[in-house]
Amino acid sequence: MTAAEVVRPGALTTVQDLGRPGHAHLGVPRSGALDPDALRLANRLLGNAAGAAALETTLDGVALRALRPLTAAVTGAPCPVRVDGRPAAWGAPVRVPGGAVLDVGAAVRGVRSYVAVRGGFDVPEVLGSRATDLLSGLGPPVLSAGTVLPVGLPAGPVSGADTLRVPAPPTELVLPIRLGPRHDWFTPESVAALGRATYRVSPAGNRIGLRTEGGPALVRARQGELPSEGMVLGAVQVPPDGLPVVFLADHPVTGGYPVLGVVPPMSLPAAAQSRPGTPIRFRVEGG
Repeated sequence: MTAAEVVRPGALTTVQDLGRPGHAHLGVPRSGALDPDALRLANRLLGNAAGAAALETTLDGVALRALRPLTAAVTGAPCPVRVDGRPAAWGAPVRVPGGAVLDVGAAVRGVRSYVAVRGGFDVPEVLGSRATDLLSGLGPPVLSAGTVLPVGLPAGPVSGADTLRVPAPPTELVLPIRLGPRHDWFTPESVAALGRATYRVSPAGNRIGLRTEGGPALVRARQGELPSEGMVLGAVQVPPDGLPVVFLADHPVTGGYPVLGVVPPMSLPAAAQSRPGTPIRFRVEGG
């Protein structure tokens, strides 16, 4: 069986697929790739199923040694790609000979790159997914040097793609937000100001949620706390400091802070690729 050994794990590299939906009643979030379009593209380039497991890197990439020949593709945040020190293509299939090192470098723009191999990474499934969930601890552990990742059998031929839709990481993040269910816990003036304010992406964010800083704190109209209630992907929760948090793939399935509104899933990949310091504006769409 083909396999790859981790030579350099990077700051945070995890195995991800399209997640494990349908288990919130068990306390298990969906998890999966924060930029699912980038994952699907990497798999398409290699003839894999759309949800085949790949690696999600964070800012500074990863390096893998091919224990046998393999074919890889790198998408998501643009970054330099090298095979045994020689430049290789980003966004296209790359042949990696047995014993050679595929080095995926630091992101030039954006945050998260995706490294797929033909056949997908064949780590064990947990509840129908190979995704690493940082909140629940399900799935394979965060990669470390020396980890050996088995590679599955190819599902189809490597054909590449005639055209690639690769959105650039945003220089300004504009997030539509549908108000509810708890926007009435904040003053009308505060909610109105949200649509005019500019926040920044905080470096404290992670796969659980994008945290904001630099903008006005939302002011409560009601005091006290809610009983824990269900949380969904994209929920904008407001903790006691008044600064919105946008829930991403590894979010908790319940919470007690009020949810001001929800960002639709189609806008979340851009959030996942926004670096700390990126300006954020919320476009309020209703209430």
